[in-house]
Amino acid sequence: MPRYIKVESAAPSPRTARYSHAVEFNGLLHITGQLPIDPKQPDAALPATIGEQADLVFLNLSIIAEESGFSLSNCVFARIYLRNFEQDYAGFNAVYDRYFPDADRLPARTTVGVAMLGRNALVEVDLLVGQPRS
Repeated sequence: MPRYIKVESAAPSPRTARYSHAVEFNGLLHITGQLPIDPKQPDAALPATIGEQADLVFLNLSIIAEESGFSLSNCVFARIYLRNFEQDYAGFNAVYDRYFPDADRLPARTTVGVAMLGRNALVEVDLLVGQPRS
């Protein structure tokens, strides 16, 4: 049976949004795409740079994973949406590498360029996170 998760300390969903922060099913945590929204100041303007935005995205992903009983160290898949693919790919990867530093244990990954993201963000990321084997 799926477990539908809303994490109060993560960036809140817009009132019009129709999703859970994450859904756990069969030992996997499916985390909804996160925008660079500061969970302590959700109405604040988004940061200007891809590095600052990526840091906020991973902060939210980490909060959701940890409060759901998971860890980003067990991420098995990452899907990244970049609004300015050519301009921001390297800057995003610099932040990504801090969260996934072990080159022998990198998540599977898809990165796509998109025309628009919510709140005119530069980046959005969703993850699939597993539980360690017991």
